[in-house]
Amino acid sequence: MGINQYDIVLVNLNPTKGSEIKKTRPCLIISPNEINHNLNTIIIAPMTTTSKPYPTWVKIHHQGKMGWAVIDQIRTIDKSRVLRVLGKISKKEIVQCKRVIKVTLVD
Repeated sequence: MGINQYDIVLVNLNPTKGSEIKKTRPCLIISPNEINHNLNTIIIAPMTTTSKPYPTWVKIHHQGKMGWAVIDQIRTIDKSRVLRVLGKISKKEIVQCKRVIKVTLVD
């Protein structure tokens, strides 16, 4: 399965603990393709359709629905958790993700 940065993939996130986002759900691949194509792990941001805009969430339109990439819950997972590729985000959404990641994790 070829997976690339900024693909939306269906991921089984269980088991989880506490306030971690759980269940099988779409997730956004954050890791660069050097990681995605060469390691057994990838870095993802879970997605939710809960409509509570937070500064660390990025609005994503996918399959006719509006949702959010939850940047404050980025995690590394094994590729075996990925069930299938669902699509890719737009260039505008990529720019917004990069901005929120930078503000959240770098600055």
